[in-house]
Amino acid sequence: MSGTDSFDPDRIKCVVWDLDGTLWDEIAVESATDALPTPRAGTLAAIDALAALGVLSSIASRSAPSVLDRLEAVPALRSRFLAPQVSWQDKSESLRTIAKDLGIAVDALLLVDDSPYERAEVEALLPGVRTLAPEDVPALLAAFEGREVTPESRERVRRYRTEETRRAEGERFQGSREEFLRWCDMRLTVGAATPGELPRALELAARTHRLNSSGLTPDRLRELAAAQGHEVYTARMTDRFGEYGVIGAALVDRTAPARWSVPLLALSCRVAGRGAAAAFLFRLMRRAREQGAEEFRVTLRPTDANLEMRILLRQAGLRRADDPGAGAAADSAVLGRSLHDELPEPPAWLRVTEREDAEA
Repeated sequence: MSGTDSFDPDRIKCVVWDLDGTLWDEIAVESATDALPTPRAGTLAAIDALAALGVLSSIASRSAPSVLDRLEAVPALRSRFLAPQVSWQDKSESLRTIAKDLGIAVDALLLVDDSPYERAEVEALLPGVRTLAPEDVPALLAAFEGREVTPESRERVRRYRTEETRRAEGERFQGSREEFLRWCDMRLTVGAATPGELPRALELAARTHRLNSSGLTPDRLRELAAAQGHEVYTARMTDRFGEYGVIGAALVDRTAPARWSVPLLALSCRVAGRGAAAAFLFRLMRRAREQGAEEFRVTLRPTDANLEMRILLRQAGLRRADDPGAGAAADSAVLGRSLHDELPEPPAWLRVTEREDAEA
Protein backbone atom coordinates (compact mmCIF):
# COMPACT_ATOMS: atom_id res chain seq x y z
CA MET A 1 0.00 0.00 0.00
CA SER A 2 1.64 3.20 -1.12
CA GLY A 3 0.84 6.82 -0.33
CA THR A 4 -0.70 8.34 2.79
CA ASP A 5 -4.40 7.81 2.01
CA SER A 6 -6.26 6.06 4.86
CA PHE A 7 -3.04 6.05 6.86
CA ASP A 8 -3.36 4.65 10.38
CA PRO A 9 -0.37 5.72 12.49
CA ASP A 10 -1.40 3.39 15.32
CA ARG A 11 -0.34 0.42 13.21
CA ILE A 12 3.16 1.72 12.48
CA LYS A 13 5.80 0.70 15.01
CA CYS A 14 8.90 0.98 12.82
CA VAL A 15 9.79 3.04 9.73
CA VAL A 16 12.36 1.31 7.51
CA TRP A 17 14.58 3.60 5.46
CA ASP A 18 16.40 2.94 2.22
CA LEU A 19 19.91 4.43 2.01
CA ASP A 20 20.95 5.54 -1.49
CA GLY A 21 18.62 8.24 -2.75
CA THR A 22 16.61 8.24 0.48
CA LEU A 23 18.78 8.70 3.56
CA TRP A 24 21.45 10.40 1.44
CA ASP A 25 21.74 11.54 -2.17
CA GLU A 26 24.74 9.54 -3.37
CA ILE A 27 25.37 5.82 -3.90
CA ALA A 28 27.52 4.64 -0.99
CA VAL A 29 29.37 1.84 -2.81
CA GLU A 30 30.51 4.28 -5.49
CA SER A 31 32.21 6.56 -2.97
CA ALA A 32 35.93 7.05 -3.61
CA THR A 33 36.63 6.84 0.14
CA ASP A 34 35.38 4.87 3.13
CA ALA A 35 33.39 7.87 4.29
CA LEU A 36 29.63 7.53 4.01
CA PRO A 37 27.63 10.10 2.03
CA THR A 38 26.25 12.98 4.07
CA PRO A 39 22.72 12.18 5.29
CA ARG A 40 19.91 14.54 4.37
CA ALA A 41 19.27 16.86 7.30
CA GLY A 42 15.51 16.72 6.80
CA THR A 43 15.50 12.94 6.88
CA LEU A 44 17.52 12.82 10.09
CA ALA A 45 15.13 15.34 11.64
CA ALA A 46 12.18 13.13 10.63
CA ILE A 47 13.84 10.06 12.17
CA ASP A 48 14.43 11.94 15.42
CA ALA A 49 10.87 13.31 15.44
CA LEU A 50 9.49 9.79 15.01
CA ALA A 51 11.73 8.50 17.81
CA ALA A 52 10.31 11.16 20.12
CA LEU A 53 6.87 9.75 19.31
CA GLY A 54 7.98 6.20 20.09
CA VAL A 55 8.31 5.08 16.46
CA LEU A 56 11.41 3.00 15.71
CA SER A 57 13.61 3.32 12.63
CA SER A 58 15.55 0.67 10.74
CA ILE A 59 17.36 0.29 7.42
CA ALA A 60 16.74 -1.94 4.41
CA SER A 61 19.21 -1.32 1.61
CA ARG A 62 20.12 -3.40 -1.42
CA SER A 63 23.83 -2.72 -1.31
CA ALA A 64 27.15 -4.26 -0.31
CA PRO A 65 27.20 -5.48 3.32
CA SER A 66 30.40 -3.45 3.78
CA VAL A 67 28.19 -0.33 3.84
CA LEU A 68 26.77 -1.51 7.15
CA ASP A 69 30.31 -1.96 8.49
CA ARG A 70 31.01 1.65 7.55
CA LEU A 71 27.80 2.71 9.25
CA GLU A 72 28.95 1.00 12.45
CA ALA A 73 31.92 3.38 12.46
CA VAL A 74 29.57 6.38 12.78
CA PRO A 75 27.87 5.84 16.19
CA ALA A 76 25.81 9.04 16.05
CA LEU A 77 24.16 7.79 12.86
CA ARG A 78 24.10 4.06 13.60
CA SER A 79 22.38 4.57 16.96
CA ARG A 80 19.27 5.86 15.20
CA PHE A 81 18.57 2.48 13.61
CA LEU A 82 17.53 -0.89 15.04
CA ALA A 83 18.16 -4.22 13.29
CA PRO A 84 19.50 -2.62 10.07
CA GLN A 85 19.72 -4.84 6.97
CA VAL A 86 22.20 -4.11 4.17
CA SER A 87 22.60 -6.88 1.58
CA TRP A 88 21.72 -7.78 -2.00
CA GLN A 89 18.59 -9.71 -0.96
CA ASP A 90 15.10 -8.51 -1.86
CA LYS A 91 13.69 -5.69 0.25
CA SER A 92 10.76 -7.89 1.25
CA GLU A 93 13.19 -10.39 2.80
CA SER A 94 15.00 -7.62 4.65
CA LEU A 95 11.70 -6.39 6.07
CA ARG A 96 10.80 -9.89 7.24
CA THR A 97 14.16 -10.10 9.03
CA ILE A 98 13.69 -6.70 10.66
CA ALA A 99 10.23 -7.63 11.93
CA LYS A 100 11.55 -10.91 13.33
CA ASP A 101 14.53 -9.26 15.03
CA LEU A 102 12.32 -6.59 16.60
CA GLY A 103 9.60 -9.05 17.55
CA ILE A 104 6.84 -7.13 15.77
CA ALA A 105 4.40 -7.99 12.99
CA VAL A 106 5.60 -7.36 9.43
CA ASP A 107 2.61 -5.12 8.75
CA ALA A 108 3.73 -2.89 11.63
CA LEU A 109 6.55 -1.73 9.33
CA LEU A 110 6.51 1.13 6.85
CA LEU A 111 9.11 1.42 4.06
CA VAL A 112 10.45 4.74 2.77
CA ASP A 113 12.26 4.17 -0.53
CA ASP A 114 12.96 6.35 -3.56
CA SER A 115 12.71 3.40 -5.96
CA PRO A 116 9.23 2.65 -7.38
CA TYR A 117 10.48 -0.86 -8.20
CA GLU A 118 11.51 -1.60 -4.60
CA ARG A 119 8.24 -0.23 -3.28
CA ALA A 120 6.29 -2.35 -5.75
CA GLU A 121 8.25 -5.49 -4.80
CA VAL A 122 7.42 -4.99 -1.13
CA GLU A 123 3.77 -4.19 -1.84
CA ALA A 124 3.44 -7.34 -3.96
CA LEU A 125 5.08 -9.75 -1.51
CA LEU A 126 4.09 -8.03 1.75
CA PRO A 127 0.66 -6.57 1.00
CA GLY A 128 0.14 -5.47 4.60
CA VAL A 129 3.19 -3.17 4.54
CA ARG A 130 2.70 0.46 3.54
CA THR A 131 5.38 2.12 1.40
CA LEU A 132 6.16 5.79 0.86
CA ALA A 133 8.45 7.82 -1.37
CA PRO A 134 10.82 10.23 0.43
CA GLU A 135 8.68 13.21 -0.59
CA ASP A 136 5.78 11.69 1.39
CA VAL A 137 7.64 11.86 4.71
CA PRO A 138 6.14 15.26 5.75
CA ALA A 139 2.67 13.73 5.34
CA LEU A 140 3.83 10.78 7.45
CA LEU A 141 4.86 13.12 10.26
CA ALA A 142 1.62 15.07 9.94
CA ALA A 143 -0.36 11.86 10.48
CA PHE A 144 1.14 11.61 13.98
CA GLU A 145 0.37 15.21 14.98
CA GLY A 146 -1.86 15.60 17.99
CA ARG A 147 -1.56 12.01 19.13
CA GLU A 148 -0.98 11.43 22.84
CA VAL A 149 2.57 10.34 23.64
CA THR A 150 2.91 8.26 26.79
CA PRO A 151 6.13 8.00 28.85
CA GLU A 152 6.49 4.44 27.52
CA SER A 153 6.28 5.78 23.96
CA ARG A 154 9.09 8.25 24.59
CA GLU A 155 11.21 5.47 26.06
CA ARG A 156 10.41 2.93 23.34
CA VAL A 157 13.52 3.47 21.20
CA ARG A 158 15.83 3.22 24.21
CA ARG A 159 14.09 0.05 25.36
CA TYR A 160 14.43 -1.55 21.96
CA ARG A 161 18.13 -0.73 22.01
CA THR A 162 18.26 -2.50 25.36
CA GLU A 163 16.46 -5.38 23.68
CA GLU A 164 19.26 -5.59 21.12
CA THR A 165 21.66 -6.03 24.04
CA ARG A 166 19.44 -8.79 25.47
CA ARG A 167 19.38 -10.56 22.13
CA ALA A 168 23.14 -10.31 21.74
CA GLU A 169 23.65 -11.67 25.26
CA GLY A 170 21.25 -14.51 24.51
CA GLU A 171 23.26 -15.47 21.42
CA ARG A 172 26.46 -15.53 23.47
CA PHE A 173 24.94 -17.34 26.45
CA GLN A 174 26.32 -20.83 26.99
CA GLY A 175 23.27 -22.75 28.07
CA SER A 176 19.64 -23.51 27.27
CA ARG A 177 16.95 -20.95 26.52
CA GLU A 178 15.34 -21.57 29.91
CA GLU A 179 18.69 -21.14 31.68
CA PHE A 180 19.16 -17.82 29.91
CA LEU A 181 15.69 -16.64 30.93
CA ARG A 182 16.45 -17.56 34.54
CA TRP A 183 19.76 -15.68 34.32
CA CYS A 184 17.89 -12.59 33.08
CA ASP A 185 16.12 -12.41 36.49
CA MET A 186 12.78 -11.31 35.05
CA ARG A 187 10.19 -9.89 37.44
CA LEU A 188 6.55 -9.13 36.68
CA THR A 189 4.51 -6.83 38.92
CA VAL A 190 0.72 -6.84 38.56
CA GLY A 191 -1.72 -4.38 40.07
CA ALA A 192 -4.67 -2.07 39.56
CA ALA A 193 -3.73 0.61 37.05
CA THR A 194 -2.75 3.98 38.43
CA PRO A 195 -4.14 7.12 36.70
CA GLY A 196 -0.74 7.64 35.09
CA GLU A 197 -0.81 4.15 33.58
CA LEU A 198 -4.19 4.46 31.87
CA PRO A 199 -2.80 6.21 28.75
CA ARG A 200 -0.38 3.31 28.29
CA ALA A 201 -3.27 0.83 28.66
CA LEU A 202 -5.12 2.70 25.90
CA GLU A 203 -1.98 2.60 23.77
CA LEU A 204 -1.65 -1.16 24.22
CA ALA A 205 -5.27 -1.59 23.16
CA ALA A 206 -4.60 0.37 19.97
CA ARG A 207 -1.14 -0.81 19.02
CA THR A 208 -0.93 -4.49 19.98
CA HIS A 209 -2.09 -7.21 17.62
CA ARG A 210 -0.22 -10.47 18.30
CA LEU A 211 -1.10 -10.53 22.00
CA ASN A 212 -4.48 -8.79 21.93
CA SER A 213 -7.58 -10.80 22.82
CA SER A 214 -10.34 -8.64 21.41
CA GLY A 215 -9.09 -5.54 19.60
CA LEU A 216 -11.21 -3.34 21.88
CA THR A 217 -10.80 0.27 20.72
CA PRO A 218 -9.17 2.82 23.05
CA ASP A 219 -12.42 4.86 23.14
CA ARG A 220 -14.44 1.81 24.17
CA LEU A 221 -11.79 0.82 26.72
CA ARG A 222 -11.87 4.32 28.21
CA GLU A 223 -15.66 4.18 28.39
CA LEU A 224 -15.76 0.77 30.05
CA ALA A 225 -12.91 1.54 32.45
CA ALA A 226 -14.97 4.42 33.84
CA ALA A 227 -18.10 2.28 34.25
CA GLN A 228 -19.14 0.94 37.64
CA GLY A 229 -17.81 -2.54 38.40
CA HIS A 230 -14.95 -2.29 35.91
CA GLU A 231 -11.23 -2.00 36.62
CA VAL A 232 -8.03 -1.91 34.59
CA TYR A 233 -5.04 -3.98 35.68
CA THR A 234 -1.53 -3.48 34.37
CA ALA A 235 1.68 -5.49 34.39
CA ARG A 236 5.20 -4.08 34.59
CA MET A 237 8.36 -6.05 33.93
CA THR A 238 12.05 -5.65 34.70
CA ASP A 239 15.15 -7.79 34.28
CA ARG A 240 18.88 -7.48 34.81
CA PHE A 241 19.13 -5.25 31.72
CA GLY A 242 16.57 -2.67 32.84
CA GLU A 243 12.88 -1.83 32.85
CA TYR A 244 10.39 -2.83 30.19
CA GLY A 245 7.76 -0.48 31.62
CA VAL A 246 4.05 -1.31 31.39
CA ILE A 247 3.86 -4.29 29.07
CA GLY A 248 0.34 -5.56 29.75
CA ALA A 249 -3.18 -4.29 30.37
CA ALA A 250 -6.44 -6.03 31.17
CA LEU A 251 -9.94 -4.66 31.58
CA VAL A 252 -11.84 -6.59 34.25
CA ASP A 253 -15.64 -6.59 34.46
CA ARG A 254 -16.89 -7.67 37.88
CA THR A 255 -20.56 -6.76 37.46
CA ALA A 256 -21.77 -10.38 37.28
CA PRO A 257 -21.92 -12.20 40.63
CA ALA A 258 -19.05 -14.62 41.25
CA ARG A 259 -17.52 -14.00 37.83
CA TRP A 260 -14.55 -12.04 36.47
CA SER A 261 -14.88 -11.19 32.79
CA VAL A 262 -11.99 -9.74 30.78
CA PRO A 263 -13.20 -7.85 27.67
CA LEU A 264 -9.59 -7.02 26.79
CA LEU A 265 -6.23 -8.63 27.50
CA ALA A 266 -3.35 -6.95 25.66
CA LEU A 267 0.41 -7.28 25.96
CA SER A 268 3.37 -5.76 24.19
CA CYS A 269 4.95 -7.98 21.55
CA ARG A 270 8.33 -7.08 23.11
CA VAL A 271 7.71 -9.71 25.78
CA ALA A 272 6.50 -12.47 23.45
CA GLY A 273 8.17 -15.80 24.18
CA ARG A 274 9.20 -14.92 27.73
CA GLY A 275 6.17 -16.14 29.63
CA ALA A 276 4.92 -12.68 30.61
CA ALA A 277 1.56 -13.04 28.87
CA ALA A 278 0.88 -16.34 30.60
CA ALA A 279 2.07 -15.03 33.97
CA PHE A 280 -0.20 -11.96 33.73
CA LEU A 281 -3.22 -14.05 32.78
CA PHE A 282 -2.57 -16.65 35.48
CA ARG A 283 -2.13 -13.95 38.14
CA LEU A 284 -5.46 -12.39 37.16
CA MET A 285 -7.14 -15.78 37.44
CA ARG A 286 -5.62 -16.39 40.84
CA ARG A 287 -6.62 -12.93 42.04
CA ALA A 288 -10.17 -13.51 40.82
CA ARG A 289 -10.40 -16.67 42.89
CA GLU A 290 -8.95 -14.90 45.94
CA GLN A 291 -11.70 -12.27 45.54
CA GLY A 292 -14.39 -14.95 45.62
CA ALA A 293 -15.02 -15.43 41.90
CA GLU A 294 -15.97 -18.92 40.71
CA GLU A 295 -15.60 -18.37 36.97
CA PHE A 296 -13.12 -16.50 34.75
CA ARG A 297 -13.95 -15.36 31.23
CA VAL A 298 -12.06 -13.65 28.39
CA THR A 299 -13.51 -12.12 25.25
CA LEU A 300 -11.69 -13.33 22.13
CA ARG A 301 -11.99 -11.90 18.63
CA PRO A 302 -9.90 -14.22 16.43
CA THR A 303 -7.69 -12.47 13.84
CA ASP A 304 -4.87 -13.48 11.55
CA ALA A 305 -2.45 -11.80 13.95
CA ASN A 306 -3.47 -13.07 17.40
CA LEU A 307 -2.86 -16.81 17.05
CA GLU A 308 -0.37 -16.59 19.93
CA MET A 309 -3.07 -15.18 22.21
CA ARG A 310 -5.55 -17.86 21.14
CA ILE A 311 -3.06 -20.60 21.98
CA LEU A 312 -2.36 -19.03 25.37
CA LEU A 313 -6.06 -18.89 26.29
CA ARG A 314 -6.51 -22.53 25.33
CA GLN A 315 -3.45 -23.56 27.36
CA ALA A 316 -4.95 -21.72 30.33
CA GLY A 317 -7.98 -24.01 30.17
CA LEU A 318 -10.40 -21.46 28.71
CA ARG A 319 -13.10 -22.91 26.45
CA ARG A 320 -16.08 -21.41 24.65
CA ALA A 321 -18.80 -20.47 27.12
CA ASP A 322 -22.25 -21.98 26.63
CA ASP A 323 -23.90 -18.62 27.36
CA PRO A 324 -21.64 -15.82 26.12
CA GLY A 325 -23.75 -13.21 27.86
CA ALA A 326 -25.14 -9.89 26.75
CA GLY A 327 -23.05 -7.60 24.59
CA ALA A 328 -20.97 -10.29 22.87
CA ALA A 329 -20.09 -9.13 19.35
CA ALA A 330 -20.92 -11.34 16.39
CA ASP A 331 -17.24 -11.70 15.45
CA SER A 332 -16.15 -12.53 19.00
CA ALA A 333 -16.30 -15.53 21.28
CA VAL A 334 -16.41 -15.68 25.07
CA LEU A 335 -14.10 -18.25 26.61
CA GLY A 336 -14.41 -19.32 30.21
CA ARG A 337 -13.25 -21.76 32.87
CA SER A 338 -14.03 -22.68 36.44
CA LEU A 339 -11.79 -21.30 39.16
CA HIS A 340 -12.46 -24.28 41.40
CA ASP A 341 -9.98 -26.41 39.46
CA GLU A 342 -6.21 -26.24 39.87
CA LEU A 343 -4.87 -23.08 38.28
CA PRO A 344 -1.77 -23.02 36.05
CA GLU A 345 1.46 -21.59 37.41
CA PRO A 346 3.64 -18.96 35.70
CA PRO A 347 6.95 -20.05 34.17
CA ALA A 348 9.56 -20.94 36.78
CA TRP A 349 12.01 -18.32 35.46
CA LEU A 350 9.60 -15.40 35.99
CA ARG A 351 9.01 -13.97 39.45
CA VAL A 352 5.47 -12.54 39.78
CA THR A 353 4.33 -10.20 42.55
CA GLU A 354 1.42 -7.85 43.15
CA ARG A 355 1.88 -4.14 43.64
CA GLU A 356 1.15 -2.92 47.13
CA ASP A 357 -1.12 -0.23 45.72
CA ALA A 358 -3.32 -2.80 43.91
CA GLU A 359 -6.93 -2.38 44.94
CA ALA A 360 -9.29 -5.17 45.81
